[in-house]
Amino acid sequence: MIESELFGHEKGAFTGAQHRRKGKLEMADGGTLFLDEVGAIDPKMQVDLLRVLESKEFTRIGGSRPIKVDFRVICATNEDLEKAVEEGRFREDFYYRINVFTIEAPPLRVRRSDIPLLAGYFLERFARQMDKRITGISPEAMELLVAYDWPGNVRELSNAVERAMVVGTPPLIRPGDLPVRKPGMTAAGLGSLADAERRHIASVLAETGGNVTRAAEILQVDRATVYNKIRKYGLGR
Repeated sequence: MIESELFGHEKGAFTGAQHRRKGKLEMADGGTLFLDEVGAIDPKMQVDLLRVLESKEFTRIGGSRPIKVDFRVICATNEDLEKAVEEGRFREDFYYRINVFTIEAPPLRVRRSDIPLLAGYFLERFARQMDKRITGISPEAMELLVAYDWPGNVRELSNAVERAMVVGTPPLIRPGDLPVRKPGMTAAGLGSLADAERRHIASVLAETGGNVTRAAEILQVDRATVYNKIRKYGLGR
């Protein structure tokens, strides 16, 4: 199925192939081919793709005529491909062919300042999709989101916010709506609402380098409110 999806097939190439079908390689000609979870591609397919990248041509399943293609390839994976190469699970020649320019996206647990921004984005998106009047995330809930390690990274965060939108009630997402808990934290360990608010505002100010205007945008309040909170909690610029 993967081979057919990428290379396409001719009519009658296999049972159920009732029509000729263009594959993703052919459709990407002159554009970009995105291979998600490239680490899961089996060795045979790695050889086939390597041949396409080297020769810039391929043949549909059941076909005999080479088809010329020219496209850019972008790959994504959550696996350590260098380790996979060392263990013999990923072909070295294919790895070096696709590893021309690398962008490494650190996991959420080491870029926690991104969590409030991502959570806010997912909240707005799911609120529109579900037509639900939940407009924000409570400080206690945001504290949980920021503290959690997110082994599933952005996808897990998206699922958590979506779940909270399903079970939550307007106007805010609350800790009980979330499927995550801070390790070793009981309900009492969350502290007061003021403590949670202070920590959240301090985190946002640290993220923005003390830029009150930007912090107000992230917190979805006006600048005067941020200044009042800074004075109230003794946060300073």
